[in-house]
Amino acid sequence: MAGRGTPATALLVKKAVQHQVHAYEHDPKHASYGTEAVELLGQDARRVFKTLVADLDGRLVVGVVPVARQLDLKALAAALGGKKARMAVVADAERATGYVAGGISPLGQRKALPLALDESAVEHPTIFCSGGRRGLEIELAPADLVTLTRAVVAPISS
Repeated sequence: MAGRGTPATALLVKKAVQHQVHAYEHDPKHASYGTEAVELLGQDARRVFKTLVADLDGRLVVGVVPVARQLDLKALAAALGGKKARMAVVADAERATGYVAGGISPLGQRKALPLALDESAVEHPTIFCSGGRRGLEIELAPADLVTLTRAVVAPISS
């Protein structure tokens, strides 16, 4: 693996989970981190997932959805047993996860937050998610992501 590792990649190595790391040159001027990853890796936007942190009834949670779709906050709340979700303040998300916005990984977070993975992930043999910094994606089996994060798999995108 080129470059320095991240808590996400270290976790995958420690747990001996089969994965591939894909690095690309991040352009700070690009409008969307997820779209940039799709374009530069030449992948289908339904297989590349974005990690979004939300505030659910005063606690932080994570929704992981395809780049091609939007996080449905009502569905996220229902999936994680809450009443009302809204997008988290970026500084709160960064502090809780230990990652910077645009590089928040569902894996290796400073404090493992409750996580819901969009059900569409299981349609693919492997999916891509952030590797813990901008310009770094991890490809792994959706089942491995579910196991490592104790994710709830639910329809959370629209």
